[in-house]
Amino acid sequence: MLVLEGVSKSFGAVAALRDVRLELRAGEAHALVGENGAGKSTLVKILAGAHTPDAGTITMDGEPLALHNPAAARAAGIAVIYQEPTLFPDLSVAENIFMGRQPLKGMRRIDATEMHRRAAELFDRLGVPLDPDRPARGLSIADQQLVEIAKALSFDARVLVMDEPTAALSGVEVERLFAVARSLRDAGAAVLFISHRFDEVFALCERITVMRDGQWVSTDAAADVTVADVVRRMVGREVSTLFPKEEAAIGQARLEVRGLTREGFFHDVSFTVHSGEIVALAGLVGAGRSEVIRAVFGVDRYDSGEVLVDGRPLRRASASAAIGAGLALVPEDRRQQGLVMELSVERNATLPRRWSLASLGLLFGAAERRSAREWAQRLQVKAARLGDSVSTLSGGNQQKVVLAKWLATAPRVLIVDEPTRGIDVGTKAEVHRLLSSLAGEGVAVLMVSSELPEVLGMADRVLVMHEGRLAADIPRTRADEESVMLAATGQGPAR
Repeated sequence: MLVLEGVSKSFGAVAALRDVRLELRAGEAHALVGENGAGKSTLVKILAGAHTPDAGTITMDGEPLALHNPAAARAAGIAVIYQEPTLFPDLSVAENIFMGRQPLKGMRRIDATEMHRRAAELFDRLGVPLDPDRPARGLSIADQQLVEIAKALSFDARVLVMDEPTAALSGVEVERLFAVARSLRDAGAAVLFISHRFDEVFALCERITVMRDGQWVSTDAAADVTVADVVRRMVGREVSTLFPKEEAAIGQARLEVRGLTREGFFHDVSFTVHSGEIVALAGLVGAGRSEVIRAVFGVDRYDSGEVLVDGRPLRRASASAAIGAGLALVPEDRRQQGLVMELSVERNATLPRRWSLASLGLLFGAAERRSAREWAQRLQVKAARLGDSVSTLSGGNQQKVVLAKWLATAPRVLIVDEPTRGIDVGTKAEVHRLLSSLAGEGVAVLMVSSELPEVLGMADRVLVMHEGRLAADIPRTRADEESVMLAATGQGPAR
């Protein structure tokens, strides 16, 4: 249905794509995998009409196709679900879905009733109980992603491009999305699926294309390759272990949460994280995990309870007090909460410690660059220049900048919310190795993750939340997928 041949794209001196080829067939789900910076997002933006290739051809049904802008891509039947939701926060869910295509009634007035009805039909098709009239502001990442999916489905697309659509979704929501993708595929659509989760790739896709450093590496039937084969082609090397968890000496209680309650979000949450310990906070999307850690860090207020760091009570609703006490928070939503997108990579990487880098009250660029360069090299951030805007980086490299920003503060308690969301397999292993190394140095690590292999591979203990309450505290020796999922769905023991 859709064929790309010899597609190249450069941004200044940086060659994002070089002679790439891709073939999407009707009635087939096709996976596109590669490390961050491999060129996947650039290829998606070309298909979406956001970028025009410098060289190469695109054909659809054997006819040349010019994608000069997003409207041309939509007209051709290409719909893209991006990795990062891009909603208008003060408009309703239905208005976001039909932006620029609102149904009209007499005198060209917007037919709000019809728009609501169509949006409700889309959510019924997805099987999600979202209110079309509610504002987009305040939606979770998972719900924002579902709105983007509904928007793409509203185009009745012949080609559906899914760029990391499941990164913030629970297992139930992923299965629901896959059911929709399979129904579109079975109806004759071509599905391009981009993900770092290999279980999803092999569950959904018939063929897999691997990219590395902006170039095509291979295309194979999923049945003919293994995960190890794909990883080797992605990174150009063997990844010895994805979860390099090392034994660390468990020390004193570093972070204590006692009876934390915020009405409507979580109730009577109590736990302790010791120095040298990695504790995972697991549960389904909407269980209250992110809300708890935001309250602990002082971003959100809570109604009752207390938080102690090294035995000292922490002033509530004060992020500055938390930072001063040695806490660091890597948030789930990197674009809205973790970065200032208009600022440079080096400025973002040094924001929490700019005063410690200053001399006589003045902050010099050289000091910023030195600090940023050290962590950029340590986390292998791929950027043309550290002085470039952080918005020019791929999603995974933006995540690395958020990690660098907080790790540079030398925290005593590191809280990470979905630390490897949108990060490729090679860098995942590096992030996991870094977390293990920090625990070995005596840092207390509290990790929120929706990926069970990550939870089971890295945690010394697993705290499971269900509907705003702590449902289980499972030691590493007894933690497995069944026990965690039973507790997450309210079927397991109370503690």
